[in-house]
Amino acid sequence: MIGVVIADDQALVRAGFRALLDAQDDIDVVGEADDGEAAIRLARELLPEVVLMDIRMPGLDGLEATKRITADEELRAVKVVILTTFDLDEYVFEALRIGASGFLVKNTEPAELIRGVRAVAGGDALLSPGVTRRLVAEFAQHTKEPHDNSALATLTDREREVMALVGEGLSNAEIAGRLFVSPATAKTHVSRTMMKLGARDRAQLVVLAYESGLVRPGWLG
Repeated sequence: MIGVVIADDQALVRAGFRALLDAQDDIDVVGEADDGEAAIRLARELLPEVVLMDIRMPGLDGLEATKRITADEELRAVKVVILTTFDLDEYVFEALRIGASGFLVKNTEPAELIRGVRAVAGGDALLSPGVTRRLVAEFAQHTKEPHDNSALATLTDREREVMALVGEGLSNAEIAGRLFVSPATAKTHVSRTMMKLGARDRAQLVVLAYESGLVRPGWLG
């Protein structure tokens, strides 16, 4: 059973998401929060697999709440998915940088919401390739921190190649096809690359691919 906490200051939004998710046999909404402080408290108390986090809430906002959850080693298994009204949102980019596992636009189709929760709970990043490319390409150039390419020196040539393909939005299966290796081998390369760079998940690896210059804005359509 996938435990989910919904954090949003709008009761109607929480109710709508709860109705959709609770109708699934493998998903259980275990808690609701109307601000960031409550979201953090519930994450610690309930240890859900997924927190659906609105980015704009009164008091402690979703960005700071995400930062605190993803920085807490005891909550490493808790995955945060950002809820946003606009896909090209600089705050979503920052959330991906600090450890969110992906994002959903609030008007997403119900099937996409359900699929996304299952994907993140299963260890995948929730990244719509087209939207994510535009988002990261738009804001990677304006990050508040300077780019640091030194970590890339720890990667093998193949791992750098794999990281670039992850940055393009390719799945493990697509990477395997591109490199003529097995999906298991592609997954191993991705996992090792994440470990070497200290990336929490695939979403952070995408951001790092852009910020390091391995993939550059304008390269992708």
